[in-house]
Amino acid sequence: MTDDAPPLPDVLAGPLLRRLSAERLVLWLVATRPLELTLMLHPEGHPPRRLRLGDGRLERIPVGQHAWLHLIDVSLATPLPTGTFVDYDLKIRGEAEERGIADWAPHLLHEGTNYPSFVLAERHHRLLHGSCRKPHHDGPDGLVGADAWLAKRRRAPQEWPAWLLMTGDQVYADDVAGPTLVAIHTLIARLGLFDETLEGATVPDSRALYRDEASYYRREALLPDTESGSALRERFFGGVRKPVFTTANAHNHLITFAEVMAMYLLVWSPLPWRLIELSPPALDAEWHQRFLAEQAILERFVEGLPACARLLAHLPSLMIFDDHDVTDDWNLTADWEQVAYGHPFSRRIIGNALLAYLLCQGWGNDPERLDGLCARAAALMSEARRQEGQLPRQAHDALLQRLQRFQGWEYRIPGPPPLIVLDTRTRRWRSERHPTRPSGLMDWEALIELQEAMLDAPAAIIVSPAPMFGVKLIETVQRLFALAGKPLLVDAENWMAHRGAASVMLNIFRHSRTPGNYVILSGDVHYSFAYDIHLRHREQGPRLWQITASGIKNAFPVTLLDWFDRLNRWLYAPRSPLNWFTKRRRLAIHPRDPDRARAGERLWNGCGLGLVDFDEAGEPRDIRYLDARGFEVGFPPARE
Repeated sequence: MTDDAPPLPDVLAGPLLRRLSAERLVLWLVATRPLELTLMLHPEGHPPRRLRLGDGRLERIPVGQHAWLHLIDVSLATPLPTGTFVDYDLKIRGEAEERGIADWAPHLLHEGTNYPSFVLAERHHRLLHGSCRKPHHDGPDGLVGADAWLAKRRRAPQEWPAWLLMTGDQVYADDVAGPTLVAIHTLIARLGLFDETLEGATVPDSRALYRDEASYYRREALLPDTESGSALRERFFGGVRKPVFTTANAHNHLITFAEVMAMYLLVWSPLPWRLIELSPPALDAEWHQRFLAEQAILERFVEGLPACARLLAHLPSLMIFDDHDVTDDWNLTADWEQVAYGHPFSRRIIGNALLAYLLCQGWGNDPERLDGLCARAAALMSEARRQEGQLPRQAHDALLQRLQRFQGWEYRIPGPPPLIVLDTRTRRWRSERHPTRPSGLMDWEALIELQEAMLDAPAAIIVSPAPMFGVKLIETVQRLFALAGKPLLVDAENWMAHRGAASVMLNIFRHSRTPGNYVILSGDVHYSFAYDIHLRHREQGPRLWQITASGIKNAFPVTLLDWFDRLNRWLYAPRSPLNWFTKRRRLAIHPRDPDRARAGERLWNGCGLGLVDFDEAGEPRDIRYLDARGFEVGFPPARE
């Protein structure tokens, strides 16, 4: 550390509120050293509580010489009140004094308050949801807009959402701007994040990777010139050569565990950015200009991080991965899996992203189910700390292999109504006859488990990262490319792309003992829409709503989406015979028109988050979109 480098703060990121209930509080933060903490609770109208976080309530996991995850899990003998504000504080105990959040993270406080707070909802009456937050997308940040929206309701606990649902692509491990990668490497050095060996690459370990001249915008050059290396270049580093999006940032794909951990810190907190300075690496003129353009966008992103961190400190959040949390088109086809899992370098890339997901996202969703994996991760990290900051290769590979085989990332939150969050990435229905065709998003066994979880429930809220019911024209385009053996060109990932998965899913909705009301919350597609759905020829059949909100900080190309929207209305009008060639012909689908859209528009394009209010029966009473440009977009009921 140079003499003029800023001193390390106690806390780098957090606290993030994760799975909260009246009897249990789960929080996450990252500090520069193992902290002694006390949790203070100030429920409105009730005496304060002081909880010392010792054994059984606090797990500390080192991920670097100066980086410690703190996983806080507190069971409460006396339940907290619901429907009212609970102010809280995390006191860092020192030799002479205790310092609270107002001292070490004042940006987490709303104006005029002394503490952050949360509200425990009695039911899932209101949900905030969104996906796809890419730092270098040139648009506003939906989390910043949501923080401003919440601040206006500072004195109205009944208006606070029960959950913030982050439905995929919380980070982009495969699409990284050059300045972000420089920040990642600078932060790795500043915090001493753990190193690792690399197999199957032209560099032996992470230190050589960070120094290599191909580390920026040319990471595909790190692969040996072999047949398997060529296949991996196409899968991981070839850029996203698709009609919808084109980017060269796949050439900056994150590789090491330290890189992915640093990315999480940099997208959730302003504090790590204050420890580093960005200097462009040696680049040719074209890449240098791209670097400067990306840097200007990132500067605006960093300006909004205090608001992002404040939102995550006030609303309990639930998360699930999609492909970009790991790599683009993750597990898209059986052929993709054979190539990716058959090479040690790509196995390490996928495994490192999954390990970071476990520690930064997954654990807070379902601590009981994932505690065993976290314990193994803690043992690995502790061994690395004893070995001068080097992850032991065999233990590292063994844990990553276990993560890649793990089945249990999905989870459920009790209702009313029950909230069911799906894993649509690791339990896929693979095509054995046509390995280049898209896999089903869930296999038969996973779908049957979903049905069993909903039996006899009057209503259910399902979180599916990809919409179960999407835009027919776009799905048709995806299907045509898939039939031509080119699914990677168009993100051919929708529920209808695989006949078996689509058929089972539709049969679940028609089952007599599954809920009368289904609400499906989705993201992924970088535009937003809402459908009312009914089964044809069934007067008492279930009612479905597909509600999609995407992206938090990403958007679809405007002109292209306008054309898709217009052509979809013409080609798939209610009386169009083309409807009989889709798998959804037994359903009547009524799109809701956004109230701020031009006449006939059904797809909303803009960064932000979706907001859904539910009535006592679990039906969506109000559907709207909090556009990050500072206004709300309503989706009033469709006229049948």
